[in-house]
Amino acid sequence: MHRRELLAGTAALGVAGVGAAVTVGGWNPLEDGAALAEFELESLEAPGSEAGTVVVPERGSVTVLELFATWCGVCERLMEPMGAVYDDLGERGYEGVSQGGDVQFLSVTNEPLGRTTTRADVASWWEAHDGRWTVASDADLELTGALDATAVPYTVVLDEANVVTWSETGYKSVEELREPIFAALGE
Repeated sequence: MHRRELLAGTAALGVAGVGAAVTVGGWNPLEDGAALAEFELESLEAPGSEAGTVVVPERGSVTVLELFATWCGVCERLMEPMGAVYDDLGERGYEGVSQGGDVQFLSVTNEPLGRTTTRADVASWWEAHDGRWTVASDADLELTGALDATAVPYTVVLDEANVVTWSETGYKSVEELREPIFAALGE
């Protein structure tokens, strides 16, 4: 009889924990410890970004990934805090990190380029909103699908092993963006 009560209590705690994760942190199914596969995306010629390809996430680096669209007003507003965090933690890496390592920043549009929106449109939008890190296209929506992203902006932080440690939709302040990055860096 006691064993049955113990099992029921344990199951209830598990359900409550999943419920709390969904409510509090924008839980993502990838957060169960499974690493996100690497994707090769087309990078676009724009300020801070070179035309070619980019691999995301970059194993060995904490990755900050933002899915956006040029028509999205909230995405436009998010560029300022993303830029501030990038200036602090991006390209150069964060030297205060005890584990070392860089932080990869990447913004990805999943708009179908070449139809109503062109690569030049994205580059112009990027420049107008002070983008200065790599911008890429998820033309086949494979990354978008793997992240189960259903809205933009959708921001994801992955640790050095490419495991999703945080994901949220919508606008975030500088502090709301820094906190999960520092957590992924082990700070």
